[in-house]
Amino acid sequence: MSNDDYKAKIGSLIQEARTTRGLTQTELAKELGTSQSAVNRIEKGGQNISLEMIARISDVLSSNIISLNQTGKINFRVNGGKKLSGSIEVKTSKNAAVGLLCAALLNKGKTTLRRVARIEEVNRIIEVLQSIGVKTRWINDTNDLEIIPPRRLELEKMDEAAAKRTRTVIMFLGPLLHQYDDFKLPFAGGCNLGTRTVEPHLSGLASFGLNVVAKTDYYHATVNKTKAARTILLTERGDTVTENVIMAAALYDGVTTIRNASPNYMVQDVCFYLQKLGVKIEGVGTTILTIHGKKSINQDVEYFPSEDPIEAMSLIAAGVVTDSEITITRAPIEFIELELAVLEGMGLQYELGKEYVARNGATRLVDVSLKHSTLVAPKDKMHSMPFPGVNMDNLPFLGLIATVAKGRTLVHDWSYENRAIYFTELTKLNATIELVDPHRVYITGPTKWKPADVVAPPALRPSVVILLAMLAAPGTSVLRDVYSINRGYEDFANRLNTIGADIETLQDF
Repeated sequence: MSNDDYKAKIGSLIQEARTTRGLTQTELAKELGTSQSAVNRIEKGGQNISLEMIARISDVLSSNIISLNQTGKINFRVNGGKKLSGSIEVKTSKNAAVGLLCAALLNKGKTTLRRVARIEEVNRIIEVLQSIGVKTRWINDTNDLEIIPPRRLELEKMDEAAAKRTRTVIMFLGPLLHQYDDFKLPFAGGCNLGTRTVEPHLSGLASFGLNVVAKTDYYHATVNKTKAARTILLTERGDTVTENVIMAAALYDGVTTIRNASPNYMVQDVCFYLQKLGVKIEGVGTTILTIHGKKSINQDVEYFPSEDPIEAMSLIAAGVVTDSEITITRAPIEFIELELAVLEGMGLQYELGKEYVARNGATRLVDVSLKHSTLVAPKDKMHSMPFPGVNMDNLPFLGLIATVAKGRTLVHDWSYENRAIYFTELTKLNATIELVDPHRVYITGPTKWKPADVVAPPALRPSVVILLAMLAAPGTSVLRDVYSINRGYEDFANRLNTIGADIETLQDF
């Protein structure tokens, strides 16, 4: 196939995706920051188009214009050993965004989410929402997302392929159970969640009359409206479990008390959003929530998701592991202060700026300025706990920081099967890691880093940990197949480059 044939084929695919989304060429051009004539030339196959532009169009249309095969993976080439400098802003939370996209199904009016993280996980949920009749569109270049549900969702038309690539689909149960008596959902994230992870959701939602039967490749949900919710004790203080039950309670015409609720950041975001919709919620930020539900919700609302504490911790780790003096702005201090206290005990020097309020009007933010530090291993083991403990998603970054601390650190990652094993990937970069069992490793530092060629693990945080270690390793390293990083971080490599990193994005063909 000639180059012109390829351009014509891609142009045709773009035109088809655009018309499916109900956009004119002018509207698409506005989203892309280009002209209508340029879009017209692209669709007619008369203009060369870069992979970057194809990716941007795919984002706007929430459609994969081209599918990359096994030889078409994205890799990072990292020229490491460089000091970072300057400041970098924390983006809004991935986990808040996915919860809010689900919560928007409660509202029959228009929801506008401001400054949403444009990442693969969000794209997958948008694909699912669009497939069931929800109108979504990015309305400007500051990542504002408009969501308008139909009068009735077309659940039978759900994009199963997209649904099975995200675990978030399980959080459709809470918003849907008051609106539909009988519906099906594909298995969340395939079958890899397991009964243990799904069961707390089903147990919490049973109080609203939900009954779920697992079939071969889907959940069959039926609802008995005669059951009344009063007090619900969650058997697991999980973030998504809590969000699911909160969303169910929001459309329950009565009062629901949730005990052992997660008070974590993404849960608070869902609560703040629902409060803007008129749902009265008491106890936000605590383990006991009292929710005064509404029979129906129909109003236009805008909401700003809060900043991502896990990204804030990732950026702090980038500065510490490269021994760089950088400033991380808009860090949600409530959700990283314990991690900072642990690092302070290891010798980390830093300064906190004056607190200010996030755009959602509630979350407390600070700017964190890192100073040159000489770290020592902590006296106690590193481990996570449900909030307000060390966040389980931040534990990998604390483990990475332990590689540059003098002494031996025990890291206990009890909450995920096998995630601790990924620390051993750092040995390829010359770190000293002893695997005790699938949950525990000993890390001995300080590390004399060496470059390496590594395939990214199929897990978000461990992949980022390896990328950040490569920043510290003098010489050229390659991190292969970085989809998992793009799933949870927006334009991460380019943003690190703005503070002095040297990361090249490479495309395999």
